[in-house]
Amino acid sequence: MQQYPLAPPPSLDEIRSDGAAALFLDFDGTLVDIAPTHNAIEVPADLSRDLEYLSSRLEGRLALVSGRSLEDLASHIGELAIAQAGSHGADSRLADGSRIGAEPRTMPLEAVEQLKALVEGDDGPSLEIKTHGAAVHYRARPEIEDEVIAAASEIAARHGLAVKRGKCVIELLADTRNKGNAVHSLMAEAPFVGSRPIFIGDDFTDEDGFAAVKDFGGLGILVGGSRETLACYRLESPHEVHRWLGLEIE
Repeated sequence: MQQYPLAPPPSLDEIRSDGAAALFLDFDGTLVDIAPTHNAIEVPADLSRDLEYLSSRLEGRLALVSGRSLEDLASHIGELAIAQAGSHGADSRLADGSRIGAEPRTMPLEAVEQLKALVEGDDGPSLEIKTHGAAVHYRARPEIEDEVIAAASEIAARHGLAVKRGKCVIELLADTRNKGNAVHSLMAEAPFVGSRPIFIGDDFTDEDGFAAVKDFGGLGILVGGSRETLACYRLESPHEVHRWLGLEIE
């Protein structure tokens, strides 16, 4: 783990000068700013167009790797002809939409009902039901973190669900695959094979991605404040990520 302040990464052109590069990009906190609620994000103008241009520039070696479901991503950025992995890597697709690996499991209805009971009340945490899991958000009340984590973890253990921790959120997933698994799956497919992967993310769930790219001689870039991480470099904000990627900022 890197624990000291990380320097900004070399430019993408510098990295590409050493050979073919592949980009794996988280979404929330990386391409868009974190919002008070998961539906309140502001997607930069022309982000979809710019991502497709960037994918073309990299000869298709670009993938979005998000905790959101692919359906949720599409509701914000449309149906893009780029590789994507949703639900923390449980649902991976190539640019043509074909799935890699087994179809993700769905959440048991009993677990969903227990999570709904957990968030009852006007001033408590909120529940986001996803295609392949559920997330309990407590950004509005961070002081109840320990209580929420303990209760959600108990539900997860009861139903054999995977637990993912993030910034003021705990997620329960029926599938145990993670963002690192998504990297490995995509790196075995054309056009990613043989390239040097770069994973960019801001949250603790992105550490699996940082670990995976190292297996291919790649590197991780942390977004946001300094912390203990497997990433090699750091960018301050989504704005700086856009600038580093060479995307137009509006």
